[in-house]
Amino acid sequence: MIKFLLDYSSGMPIYRQIIDQIRFGIASGQLKLGEQLPTVRALAVELKVNLNTVSKAYKELEIRNILETQQGTGTFISQTAHIVPEKEREDKLREICTQFSSVALSYGFQIEDIIQTLRHIESSKK
Repeated sequence: MIKFLLDYSSGMPIYRQIIDQIRFGIASGQLKLGEQLPTVRALAVELKVNLNTVSKAYKELEIRNILETQQGTGTFISQTAHIVPEKEREDKLREICTQFSSVALSYGFQIEDIIQTLRHIESSKK
């Protein structure tokens, strides 16, 4: 299961953030085909958002055949493989890096400091 992280200052609607995180979670292998997702109510409580926000995200993913809802049992990752196109992955990484570097640079950090810290974080995970 993935840990959802919402950015209320990004300007991107919350339901879109949920959709993207589920899609990228599948593409990265963090979410497995057939895996059950939290109920709409449980995820809304966890994320502290309106039920309709989560419901809208789940419904859009169902329309795209990424999720399946089985009445009485829950919502599952569809058995249909879902791959995020390479261009979309690159665009998302560029967006994340742009937001991150803008904040870091505004605090006076240099690019070299950022790279060194990212490498240190990555090496400490191993």
